[in-house]
Amino acid sequence: MEQQVLQLLAATLEPAPETRTNAERHLEQLYTNDAFPICLISIASHNSVEPPLRQAALLVLKTFVLRTWSQSLEEFQSGVTISDATKDQVRQSLLALATSGDQERKVISASSYVVSKIASVDFPEQWPSLLPTLLQLIPRSHENQLHGVLVVLGNLVEDGFDEEQFGTSAVELVKCIYDVATDEGKTLTSRALAISIYRACFDTMELMYQTDKASVRQFMQAASDAWTPFFVNVLKMPLPRIPTDEQEDEAGSGSWRGVVALKTQVVKALDKIHRLFSHLLSQHTLSLFSTVWESLQAHVGPYVTLYVTDNQQGRLEDADRLPYTLDFLVIEELDYLQTLFGSVTVKHELDAQLTPEKISNGALEGTWIAQIMAILVGYSQITQEDEGLWNFDVNVFLSEETSETANYSPRNACTGLVQKLTKWPVLESLLAYTKTTFEGAPESNARAKEAALFVLKQILDELDSCSAEVNPNLARTYLEYIGLAMRDDDEFLRARGYISAARLTTISSAGLLDIVPEYAQQTLSIIDQDASDVVKVSCIRSLQEYLKTLPSSRAREFQVQTVAAISNFLSSQDLSELKDSEDLLDTLVETLRDAIMADPSLCLEHPALDVLFTMASYGASSFQTTMLVNEAFESITSSMAAKGPDAYSQLCAKVLPTLTGALDVGDMTSENTLSDMAVSLLSSLAEHGLKPLPQNFVATVMPKLYRLLFSSNDFSLNQSATVTIRHLLSRDADQVFSWQDPATGKGGLEIVLLIIDRLLGPDVDDASAAEVGGLAVELVEKAGADRLGPYLMQLLRIVAVRLSTAEHASFIQNLVLVFARLALTNAKEVLDFLAQVHIAGGAGGTGLEVVLRKWLEHSVHFSGYDAIRQNIIALTNIYKLHDRRLANIQVQGDLMADNSSRIKTRSQSKRTPDRYSIIPVPLKLTKVLISELSNPLTPSTPGLMQNKLSGDSDEEDGEWEDEPDIVDLGNPTTTAELMTYADEAKWHVHQLDDDTQSYLIDFFKQASTEPNFQNLYHGLTDEEREKLQSMDNKQAAQ
Repeated sequence: MEQQVLQLLAATLEPAPETRTNAERHLEQLYTNDAFPICLISIASHNSVEPPLRQAALLVLKTFVLRTWSQSLEEFQSGVTISDATKDQVRQSLLALATSGDQERKVISASSYVVSKIASVDFPEQWPSLLPTLLQLIPRSHENQLHGVLVVLGNLVEDGFDEEQFGTSAVELVKCIYDVATDEGKTLTSRALAISIYRACFDTMELMYQTDKASVRQFMQAASDAWTPFFVNVLKMPLPRIPTDEQEDEAGSGSWRGVVALKTQVVKALDKIHRLFSHLLSQHTLSLFSTVWESLQAHVGPYVTLYVTDNQQGRLEDADRLPYTLDFLVIEELDYLQTLFGSVTVKHELDAQLTPEKISNGALEGTWIAQIMAILVGYSQITQEDEGLWNFDVNVFLSEETSETANYSPRNACTGLVQKLTKWPVLESLLAYTKTTFEGAPESNARAKEAALFVLKQILDELDSCSAEVNPNLARTYLEYIGLAMRDDDEFLRARGYISAARLTTISSAGLLDIVPEYAQQTLSIIDQDASDVVKVSCIRSLQEYLKTLPSSRAREFQVQTVAAISNFLSSQDLSELKDSEDLLDTLVETLRDAIMADPSLCLEHPALDVLFTMASYGASSFQTTMLVNEAFESITSSMAAKGPDAYSQLCAKVLPTLTGALDVGDMTSENTLSDMAVSLLSSLAEHGLKPLPQNFVATVMPKLYRLLFSSNDFSLNQSATVTIRHLLSRDADQVFSWQDPATGKGGLEIVLLIIDRLLGPDVDDASAAEVGGLAVELVEKAGADRLGPYLMQLLRIVAVRLSTAEHASFIQNLVLVFARLALTNAKEVLDFLAQVHIAGGAGGTGLEVVLRKWLEHSVHFSGYDAIRQNIIALTNIYKLHDRRLANIQVQGDLMADNSSRIKTRSQSKRTPDRYSIIPVPLKLTKVLISELSNPLTPSTPGLMQNKLSGDSDEEDGEWEDEPDIVDLGNPTTTAELMTYADEAKWHVHQLDDDTQSYLIDFFKQASTEPNFQNLYHGLTDEEREKLQSMDNKQAAQ
């Protein structure tokens, strides 16, 4: 069998898709053979087999395990049963491979991953020997075997443990990995792995801490007392000499890679401990701060040599996911230093060192603030890698400049550190360093100058955000060096000069507002004159600062020039590549928007809107660009509408041909994103339109929308088109009803009814039909029962039928509000009608049963003040009817408590769904209204911000003034909580306004006097009764 499997594995590595697919299918057919997984492990264990085939065998084994091993695995697929004997053999063989000391690291990593997946469902019940075996192997393993054992143990700690299992072995486990980490006879990589396992333990300890604080704290304190001095010693280890290319891959006890990996894991562990249990480090705070500080100072030189002067590759990890390049270590150190700046002890010590008696002649040279400026400037220098990327793609430069990049670098980390420093005289200290850099030794290069101005901008941003003052004398001195940068030959320093000038001159307290027009004009001129795209886009972005600062009377003077500059820049670009340049497009749109808003009426006289639509067409596939274009156009439309019918009509005459033309192009090319963008802009145009709309507006737009809604399956396009028609009805229903489609001869009313009928049909999904309820309500209110005639009842019946199958929260709300709006004035007629409707299917019954069940079960998730207000009033109107039919309808009641204290993940929710009580409609209706009475629900982060970042009040000793605002995505608790966001209802804002709250209080005050309410009162929970009682107490107090 091995030979057959080997051939199939080899075929899975072939480049031909058909060959790979056939091989994968044949491998899946072997799942039913008990010998198959053993065969795969055997192949992976043979050193004579080529490494790619060994890895392929383990990849297939992983898929096999995930699909067949246990129903508890999310990827499980029924149909294959593995015998207990086979499972036991797989467990033992696979563990033996993972801990064999095999020289092929990727084989060890892959096999340990499969072990951890099996352990996540089998340990400890079916695999009780796993952890004891690993812990016994650690002290007596040779180096290669130890590596495999640690990899398996690390995966087990991260994925296979629960609190109870960890608690029974925590002492022995932590001691074992401590012995490895502190053993200088072990390789640095093994020691780093041990530290990473210790760091992973804290996630499980955090879960245990919630139920047994005293025991866990005692254990953690003892562990911390042992580990922290070791951590400090590792941080003090000097880096070896920078290796040559031949030496780089060496893994000896003192290798560069090993030392960097070890130090990186130490800093990551300290940071994890601080974020979860900061009190453990309180007594070591100053020692850690000074050690990390000295480490950063020592690493500046090697960092500049490796990445600024040379072009060494950074951001590298080994096969065990251990970072081993210096840039990773520097990032961790900068981030941890930022964390330590939150310590009160550290702040007091730093303040003490800046007292007048400790500063010679009032100068800051030699103080810690001067040292930190040197650190910031050193690590903010542009690396060779970044320079190459920015020259190749200016979009990458902009993404870095706006900090909207996935490539988190030391330069980005310096930005975060700056935010902790602005309470001290950083501008004064940086000025001294900047003066030395610009005027000092000849070796001062453009990279250091650019970095100094980069740090200056970060400081100015932070000072401006907290409305701090900037000394005008300092500002003018800085401006001299900025002027030198703007005239420098280096394009990046030149670009930084223009960016810094815009930031500095537009801060009001700097006293430079009088020269803003001069610098704005200079910036505009350079866009056409400079040969560098980096400088051009920097100037275009800088114009945003100037346009927002200048009074509108002056800003409008730059509108025509700005539009022309952006238009010229676009014409110089390869427009075919513009679609992939999201940050560039966003910058151009934002600057164009600011220029137009200086005086929107002028955009009718020059091609500003044409330029906007050109960028919109290329950025239609980008959510961010689409949003910016929509915001800009919405501002223009509302501004023009405010000027009166003539201005609005002129805007429509200018933009409607372009927008409808874009719809035609999108239809011909099947570009849904282009059509969606055009419809969104049409929606804004209609939403802000004046009553009545310009003549022929509906005749121009409706045929396009009608065609789209009957031909497109794109949910976003269908939503936008539906909303646009609703706006047309809202603004000018008469024009809609009087319009006749020339292609079909149907009138506007019939066309709208056909559109609603299609969207509510079974072939259209919830997302595409999400806005149809609002359109139906608008049609009913504008057309009225007389004009709709028999179509009204048909329309409501279709809505009720569609509601029975609706699943998305927003769609359900949209449909329910159709009946809620009618129930505001005709509650009894709504109930009578629904009682006559019969709905087939699994969720069927009478329309009254279907609608009320959906209505009451989802009511608490409705969003929007108007929707919530209408919903509450409609429900109270239904309650006041005391309709006997309602008591016979059973609906979902309260959630039945689960005694488990474990966080329920999404997969666990699928296996054991929540259970609810069953209660009659009147009681459910009362409960829904009580839930709205006070403490309105808001989408909250369940424990994530409150518990993870604020710390436990009984543990904090006042040492940490502020806590880090970083969410640990590797934390299993955090992951489980984030998984709850799969419930889309939790994203909708649900709040009541004061008037609705007062209405609800008055309702309960009146209802509580009725006999029927007393019967319902006995079915309420204690919490619900307490709410009603607190309402009475509050009124009595008033």
